[in-house]
Amino acid sequence: MEIAAVAQGRAYVRQDIGQGSSFDAEWLALIYAVEVAGLLGVKDVALLGDSATVVGQASGRVKCRGDAIAHHARFMASIPAGTSVRVRLIKRTQNLAGIALARLHDR
Repeated sequence: MEIAAVAQGRAYVRQDIGQGSSFDAEWLALIYAVEVAGLLGVKDVALLGDSATVVGQASGRVKCRGDAIAHHARFMASIPAGTSVRVRLIKRTQNLAGIALARLHDR
């Protein structure tokens, strides 16, 4: 798997992070985006994702089941105290992290 986060106009990419499903990758990307925001000192974080299921679960609007329960717990634990995080659904064509990953492979 590989994941990416885009913050302040820069793409942050992690490659070769093991095997998993597309849902695993979406969750890991959200967690990575929170980590990147923390390193940049951002306290008001807007996370954008194109997976309706993961965005719904991360925002608390959809109940987590199966592996998503552990992913959600890890996601919540990754948010530093005093940091506000919002998760919003966007179209795949607007997902800059996905676009950055696609460019790595000339897709």
